[in-house]
Amino acid sequence: MKPLGIISGTLQPHGKEILADLGEETVETDFGRTTVFRNANIVFIARHGTDPHRHVLPHLINHQANLTALKHLGVREILGIHSTGALKPHLKPGTLVVPDDYILLGAGPMVIRERATHIVPVLSAEVRRKALEAIRDCGLDCIDGGIYWQTTGPRLETRAEIVMISRFADLVGMTMASEAIIAQELGIPFASLCSVDNFAHGLEEKALSMEEVLRHALLPP
Repeated sequence: MKPLGIISGTLQPHGKEILADLGEETVETDFGRTTVFRNANIVFIARHGTDPHRHVLPHLINHQANLTALKHLGVREILGIHSTGALKPHLKPGTLVVPDDYILLGAGPMVIRERATHIVPVLSAEVRRKALEAIRDCGLDCIDGGIYWQTTGPRLETRAEIVMISRFADLVGMTMASEAIIAQELGIPFASLCSVDNFAHGLEEKALSMEEVLRHALLPP
């Protein structure tokens, strides 16, 4: 069976039992090089890098290279794991959501260069189903469905921006739509597992801080 592709921003590959036997290698693509960790069953990419002192900011991630590397390595499907802010009060930090749609206004990254084509953007229903089953098999609660709104980053959103986008979406983040679009251009089924790591700016009376965002986003060592 072809391997599963996983892209994450918070899960470090070293020291985690599920990823302990992955070998590290560099993959060259037409869009640049990327580092992957893989075995026969999994190909893993840390979108922000694995060096905490050289964190790749959201607007600088080479999504084209990351997704093309997964294509070169023959993954059957991709699950993206994404840190998000809640746009709705019932989505408390610590909640898991498998969204079923997304919004990205403006141009996103693409890999198509030489032909005119128009994809109909969707998240894979089959990969979503598998993700939901796996999460529930682990005894965890997960919300089935929701809309993810992608902003550019790396800054967080203003209160006024959150008021506007919360009318149309449930979660806000900076990476998922870009990965979903490129995966679909490459013909790879893609879905997302979102971790709600904070309430978006303005949903609580206290000011949002990066410490609050990271408190839920970073897994214990």
